[in-house]
Amino acid sequence: MSVFVGVDIAAKTFDLVNRKGGKASKVESFSQSPQGHAKAIKRLHNLKPTLITMEATGIYYFDLAVALVQAGLPVAVINPKSFHHFAKLKLAGSKTDGVDAALLAEYGERIEPSLWTPPDEVRLALRDIGRQINRLTGTRTQAKNRLHALQAKNSTRSLLVEDEQEGIAYLDRRIERLSQAALALIAECETLSRYLTHMCAAKGVGKATALIVLAELCVLPSSLKAPQVSRFAGLDVRLTQSGSSVNRPARLSKAGNAYLRAALYMPAMSAVQHDPRVKAFYDALVSRGKKKIQALCAVMRKYLTGLWACIQTETAFDSAMLFSEEHLKA
Repeated sequence: MSVFVGVDIAAKTFDLVNRKGGKASKVESFSQSPQGHAKAIKRLHNLKPTLITMEATGIYYFDLAVALVQAGLPVAVINPKSFHHFAKLKLAGSKTDGVDAALLAEYGERIEPSLWTPPDEVRLALRDIGRQINRLTGTRTQAKNRLHALQAKNSTRSLLVEDEQEGIAYLDRRIERLSQAALALIAECETLSRYLTHMCAAKGVGKATALIVLAELCVLPSSLKAPQVSRFAGLDVRLTQSGSSVNRPARLSKAGNAYLRAALYMPAMSAVQHDPRVKAFYDALVSRGKKKIQALCAVMRKYLTGLWACIQTETAFDSAMLFSEEHLKA
């Protein structure tokens, strides 16, 4: 008898329901972690499902979907709108994680969506290397800050300064080795090579930054729109308003890809200083009462839109397409 599985995904957990003979099982919950993924894979291998169905919502489905496919399991990643219409047709009055998982299992059984194909090994490897470079860069920044603090004191022993300097040099070598490996991977693919060249046309974006950004963006579905990519990076603005008593200032959600946010910070700082259009946009926001960090985050969001356009349109980054000439006239 065929078994169909629905997976409803949240930020920290995901719920799994299997459907066999027209009947849905009880909900099983797993953590959104490598350990949780491993437990779910073991459970799914025991079930031997015909199809596992999940929605392409947010940023949390991707790693789980890749893990399931790599484990040899049949996965379908469906459009959320399609599932929404299916739920309406089923007159599903309740909306809970368990109900959604059961409906996803039924969707897979009745609609028979096509199997999902993850990004190729080169892109997945590039993402892994890019993330390691990002982590090491953060560690190096911390080490440099410690070195600065040590050198600011006259009483610091030279041994401590030398030790920190050796640690930074070691991190430099590791970052350089990984960067060369990433560039070698990109060189194997003409498409990725073009993307990298187009991204480097942006002010403040060198090969190191473009490499990290490309490593994150190249694995995303090409159907994503710019606002969805902003949400993926956690650069979307979250409003908190309720009745007459709660009206908090808008702020970044930060519920997204921290690697992209970290990679875009310094390029945005540089662009504000060296690109007249970006500076005019930044100054206009500050003059309207925005804090400097808010204005900078707006630049980061614009830059991410432009870098995603480099991939979508295969054209070089052009700030004139992102920042209005009206700000220059002000």
